[in-house]
Amino acid sequence: MDEVLGMDRVMAGGRAVGGRLRQLAHEVDALDAAVFEAVARTRSPGLDTVMPRLTDAADHSVLWMGIAGLLGVSGDQRARRAALRGLVSLGVTSLVANQVAKRVHHRRRPPTWPVPLGRRSRRMPSSASFPSGHAASAAAFATGVGIESPPLGIPLAALAGLVGLSRVATGAHYPSDVAGGVLIGVAVAALGARLVPPAEPPSRQVRPRAVQHVEPRPRGEGVALVVNPASHSGRGQKVLHELRRQLPELEVVELEEDSDVEQVMDETAARADVLGVAGGDGTVGAAAAAALRHGVPLAVFPAGTFNHFAKDVGSVPIGRAVDAVRAGTVTKVDVAYLNDELFLNTASVGAYTDFVEIRERYEHRVGKPLAALYAGLRTIGRRQALRVRVDEVTSDVDLLFLGNGRYLPRGFVPTEREQLDDGVLDLRMLDVSSTLARLSVLAALVTGRLARDPRYHEISAPALDLEILDGSVRVARDGELGETADRLRVRVERRALTVFRPADAPG
Repeated sequence: MDEVLGMDRVMAGGRAVGGRLRQLAHEVDALDAAVFEAVARTRSPGLDTVMPRLTDAADHSVLWMGIAGLLGVSGDQRARRAALRGLVSLGVTSLVANQVAKRVHHRRRPPTWPVPLGRRSRRMPSSASFPSGHAASAAAFATGVGIESPPLGIPLAALAGLVGLSRVATGAHYPSDVAGGVLIGVAVAALGARLVPPAEPPSRQVRPRAVQHVEPRPRGEGVALVVNPASHSGRGQKVLHELRRQLPELEVVELEEDSDVEQVMDETAARADVLGVAGGDGTVGAAAAAALRHGVPLAVFPAGTFNHFAKDVGSVPIGRAVDAVRAGTVTKVDVAYLNDELFLNTASVGAYTDFVEIRERYEHRVGKPLAALYAGLRTIGRRQALRVRVDEVTSDVDLLFLGNGRYLPRGFVPTEREQLDDGVLDLRMLDVSSTLARLSVLAALVTGRLARDPRYHEISAPALDLEILDGSVRVARDGELGETADRLRVRVERRALTVFRPADAPG
């Protein structure tokens, strides 16, 4: 008997809860209908003209893809990452909202008769009303962008809110449909941030480095420019024409296909007041070595494929480098040496050379994060582990990266430096010597938690001594393959190189 009474109580409680839920649903429906009708009956030129155009622009996410495209071509790395995160969040949210949530709750669309004919959207959907796919996609994109770049996320959040309002104003959705879509979009973007955390911000605010002043050279007086006209599919020739126009008195030395680059740089630096260089990072490195040997400042003009050092020093676009020469503003930066051979940006051995090559080949098509993931998948599949001894500790290492200065972010996708004169090397090593290690590293790459993986090692020091226990391996400096070696003695000379730099360049 007690069991029967207990069951009756449970059933009665369930009916009571069900009744309260049904009552709540009726109240929400009534509120939805009241707000919808109030918006529909509001006579406003703004609602009549702006809302239909805005809702149509957001069809098929065209509005958000257009904004992502603008962010992608902006040249700002954080904006590009924000655009990529926004698009990925949008894509996942669209799948969840349209293919899952709409099939769960088959809510009918609101009646359109209260909505003025001219305010209605040109395309009225026939799918379930809950949730609003437009609102979900808008919220996901705005939230995703804001996770990487809060300043960009604020105006996009406002725009997303207006898109949500447009769905009510044009008669496509009830307000709760929009609210549900927003919740889904925000949740998906937030979950994405947990799985793949945003790039770490700089550990400190980067302020413009105080520059020194040398003799201004408004027409390029005393500047001898060594240029590789064939660099970056002929870009060097275009740069040369531009420099001759802006600095008409500079001396030009053109590299030929069979030129001894080191000899040409030495001969040019010996007779110049300023050694100028226009080429890729490898050519810039040779020019830096010659400038140091002869005690002259270096002027770098971007003419290569990636121009890493020129970007870091603030000489991109080329007009900024010209302005620095004309104004006579210079600063001092670190140079690093691997077995007494100079590099300005990075050096590597083993599979990391393949990793960099693959990443840089695809990053301009799909963005650096996806390109890095693809490069990691390709590289990890090639078993090239080395036994490396550092500070009396031996590790199995498949990928080894050396940076002149600390690079950001942490993990094995370093992309940028905070400053060019911090006086340390940045050593990063990754072990994927077993199937379990590869699976662990791939999971860490996907989730953005590689920096915490025990198979990843990171060391910062002004000098390092690395011994390759398996024999000699190929060394690469600034993207150029060099000699083979079984011992890597690496050091930094702090603020050794004088280089022209715009006065307002950060770092």
